[in-house]
Amino acid sequence: MKVAMDKLSRVFSRALDIIEEEQIGVSERHSMRVAALCAVMGKRLGYDDDTLSALATCALFHDNALTEYHLSEKEIASNGRNMILHCEKGQSNVSWLPFKADASGFILYHHERENGEGPFRKRAGEFPFEAALLAAADSVDVLFRLQHIRSNELSTVRDKIAAQAGQHSTRAAIDTLLEILDTEMLESLRDENINQTLDRILPPWEIDFCEHTIMDIAGFISHIVDFKSTFTRKHTSQIANRSWVMTGHYGYSQEEQAAVYLAASLHDIGKIATPIEILEKPGKLDKDEFQIIKDHVRNTHDWLCDIPGLDQVKNWAADHHEKLDGTGYSFGKKGNEIDFNARLITCLDIYQAVSEPRPYHGARSHTDTMPILYNMADKGYIDTKIVKDLDEVMGQYSLQDVPSPLSSTG
Repeated sequence: MKVAMDKLSRVFSRALDIIEEEQIGVSERHSMRVAALCAVMGKRLGYDDDTLSALATCALFHDNALTEYHLSEKEIASNGRNMILHCEKGQSNVSWLPFKADASGFILYHHERENGEGPFRKRAGEFPFEAALLAAADSVDVLFRLQHIRSNELSTVRDKIAAQAGQHSTRAAIDTLLEILDTEMLESLRDENINQTLDRILPPWEIDFCEHTIMDIAGFISHIVDFKSTFTRKHTSQIANRSWVMTGHYGYSQEEQAAVYLAASLHDIGKIATPIEILEKPGKLDKDEFQIIKDHVRNTHDWLCDIPGLDQVKNWAADHHEKLDGTGYSFGKKGNEIDFNARLITCLDIYQAVSEPRPYHGARSHTDTMPILYNMADKGYIDTKIVKDLDEVMGQYSLQDVPSPLSSTG
């Protein structure tokens, strides 16, 4: 099976941009604009498609570690160690992705500058030029908000960029950016145009969805989703880890296990768009707030629906709030309309939510968790057989994290 990794990357990037806008005020679609600028610069420099894909994907994910460190602009300015961790973790996270070209250092050094004033104190020529290109696109878009620049303002903006070249990146990288930053490029970066721009300029990147690749991508997704909120920091990864244990219990092949693991890792990606004040509200949600929470399932479905090769995984992920009696959401499926793997993820999602600490309840042991699931099964909401299996298998992990299978998959 082949999957369009270029399109899947855009989904993850969208999620990261939402977090970045929420946490530090950088405008949504920022990473997409950075990726577009990097891709056009790379084409100008004659890069091959594999290198272009690696550069553009790193641009899409250049701030992926932001969710883990919750950095504010003030912290970035005042705490050099935080910036180093941000860059190191960001590079480490993307190392899981199946690039066809070497992307070493692209994210690690994307805050370095001409004169060595970046977090690693490296000067121009001491780090990959691709990192300098990423730095140029990133800093210029943050400072000038290119999607809002009018055509008649471009000349003034270009002069300002040139005058401050070494402060944004290296002079050579800024010169390359200025070569491609014309009125046509500016228009292509508008919010209403950026998706079509990326469709046009990014080279296709298809991958074989083998077990190892699935696991690596799933691990990357978990980092994006789980660090949206303090109270869900282990939610996705633990559901994925539990899914691996349960599918092993059912005798799945490792490839089948990995596919369910990916679905579990994706199931809450739509929750990235849910406001943090609702996710972390300590009391009961009102009707409008609950509707906003419910929208995350539709987001998950819609964000994944156009990615070739993920139809089955998408349905397992997006059906995790359906109920066997048809009273769930977002599609009102019931009975046999709900695949077994979707039922499994549903039960694991409930188990994890009930057992992990939340704003409105503390951590619960396995013994305290299971009556809640049995009650839901008795009412016809969830699969009784799966609930019994969870009771048999999950007791050994009571009040403990389930270990990740990633370390054992090589």
